[in-house]
Amino acid sequence: TLYNSIKNEKLEWAIDEDELRKSLSELVDDKLGASAKKVTRIVDGSNPFLDIPQALNAITYKHGVLTRKTHADTDGKRTPRGRRGWKKFYAVLKGTILYLQKDEYKPDKDLSEVDLKNAIRVHHALATKASDYSKKSNVLKLKTADWRVFLFQAPSKEEMLSWIQRINLVASIFSAPAFPAAICSMKKFCRPLLPSSMTKLCQEEQLRSHENKMRQIADELTEHKLHPVEKSLKSKEAEEYRLKEHYLIFEKSRYETYINLLCVKIKVGTDDLEKIEASLFMVEADDISLRKTHSSPSLSQGHLSVHSKVEKDVIEQNT
Repeated sequence: TLYNSIKNEKLEWAIDEDELRKSLSELVDDKLGASAKKVTRIVDGSNPFLDIPQALNAITYKHGVLTRKTHADTDGKRTPRGRRGWKKFYAVLKGTILYLQKDEYKPDKDLSEVDLKNAIRVHHALATKASDYSKKSNVLKLKTADWRVFLFQAPSKEEMLSWIQRINLVASIFSAPAFPAAICSMKKFCRPLLPSSMTKLCQEEQLRSHENKMRQIADELTEHKLHPVEKSLKSKEAEEYRLKEHYLIFEKSRYETYINLLCVKIKVGTDDLEKIEASLFMVEADDISLRKTHSSPSLSQGHLSVHSKVEKDVIEQNT
């Protein structure tokens, strides 16, 4: 019966990918109506369900010149040597997307196919100062939801810190709560799926969601450390243990950063970015400089984030 049912009516996720994209596009266009022309789509990997529409009229939080180096691909796999070179772009943080354009930013300019290909989603991402990279100055590290790692060199220390702050603020405010991890009968470690859609929670609810998640991760990390494996072991079990520990430490740092930023944002009680930056400067005077930057937008349609002390995710010196 099951065989005949599937044969006669295809499973939705088994249909042709192009057909699925077309149906999803039609669904989105129906909902957006007149604004449909101002929508583009950024594809992460080959999963069509992650092909989420992005409004081109989204708020621009920051733009400026950045030089990019790809350090790790999806799931943290080391990028092949031939693709690790530094490339200069004009970066635009628009909504939850970091666009890397070859030409200077113009608000009304349509994005090219190359621009869309280079775009990076910043949902559930964490930007930090690349303290372990000494070959260049003013370098920040961006780790994305799918564990890709990018290095970006900014023109100055002030610009580097500003990019860190704004990327983390956007991630903190807009990232939707994570889905539970896949359940498996084996002991293989699986990271939770981090949705790329925008959160529907208000700021206070978003803060509580981050706090609950951090408590959960802290408890998992404590429990994890109660059952250590020998560091000298090179077995699959030992590798899974180290992978999970690395994940939990990173996630704890990420949520700590998000919580700190949202607390400051809510306490200040304004969408004025410059006032938020001034408050963040008071909180983190030893870690970040929050001087006035150009083209500071209002945050009336969203929220921003700031860089807190996080545990180091070492970047090898020979990169």
